[in-house]
Amino acid sequence: MSPAPRVVQLSFLSDPQRREPEELLRAWPTLLGVAAGTARAGVPTTVVQAAARDQTIERDGVRLEFVNDSGAMPKRVRRIPVVRRPARLLDKVVSLAPDVVHVHGFGFPFATRQLRDALPRVPILVQDHAATPATGARRLLWRWAYSTCDAAAFATREQVLEFVAAGVISRKMPVFDVLEGSSRFTPGDREQARRFTGLAGDPCILWAGHLDANKDPLVALDAFELAAPDLRDARLWCCFGMAPLRAEVERRIASSSVLRDRVVLIGARPFDEMERYFRAADLFVQMSHREGCSYAAIEAMACGVAPLVSDIPSTRRIIGDAGARVPVGDARALAAAIRDWAARDPALRRADARAQFERALSFEVIGHELRRAYESLSANRS
Repeated sequence: MSPAPRVVQLSFLSDPQRREPEELLRAWPTLLGVAAGTARAGVPTTVVQAAARDQTIERDGVRLEFVNDSGAMPKRVRRIPVVRRPARLLDKVVSLAPDVVHVHGFGFPFATRQLRDALPRVPILVQDHAATPATGARRLLWRWAYSTCDAAAFATREQVLEFVAAGVISRKMPVFDVLEGSSRFTPGDREQARRFTGLAGDPCILWAGHLDANKDPLVALDAFELAAPDLRDARLWCCFGMAPLRAEVERRIASSSVLRDRVVLIGARPFDEMERYFRAADLFVQMSHREGCSYAAIEAMACGVAPLVSDIPSTRRIIGDAGARVPVGDARALAAAIRDWAARDPALRRADARAQFERALSFEVIGHELRRAYESLSANRS
């Protein structure tokens, strides 16, 4: 058996908060998680990440090279953004002599094309992170940049269709089904989690996502109101970050005696607390119109919580038979799913959710999926 190819996983994304490398690892757990998954799958893996300063960290079998490339940050000349070459990042990648480069995100067309120029014979895999194909003149830029890549990765193959339709990538380009990330969360003790979080209810239903039009919290509220008469002790708890619809959500809750008594807007919680919020829940709801890869649904399943989510391409891949998928925007269908899943045996419900996570969603699974992709690309370039 031939040795696995040497891989660089490259992120051009600069942290707007300019946090230290160790802080970034805590804030972006998938950065190390995916790389550690490929390392455990036998792939020699180095991460090259744009950062506030240079630092090398060795962890979980992965070498992480944080590179201060602030000179490549876009600047403005008379209010016009000017993109500059990320020279130090590219020099670092070239110095590592990789067999494959795995670029995270479609949002860096100039940098990705410059990477191709720097490494003309090295296969480049670009992975989607919930991007929408560019429009107008920027679409031409994306075509120019990504037509030179060797393959793309999406959470599920259905997601590539709009990129092909936009001409961003060729119909002939190899596409690999690979999740963006996973979670280290575990089921833990539900009662202990409820004491810590204050969550309660039978069922205890958790919402975790922005209060915005894409996540569609108003549909979730409508559904809960419809289901509540049949579930006297049900409660809905809402953790959220950005909240452009907060005023509208608050008005909707205030307009209903059912929602006023049984829905709690928690707001933002630190990431390291969210594991206990998921552990405390019986069901997870999310009604997104679009998701690249729902981290919240994955985290819920890692904790043994059944997801009740909208029927979109990524959720078909993620939840399997361990939860319910309902049509986008259909409150009645979600209400029916809440009633159905609330009546199921809690122990079996939790076991099925965790089993689906281990079978299809873990960092180990991602690592093996990526190894197959890397080996295929390396073999085709040999």
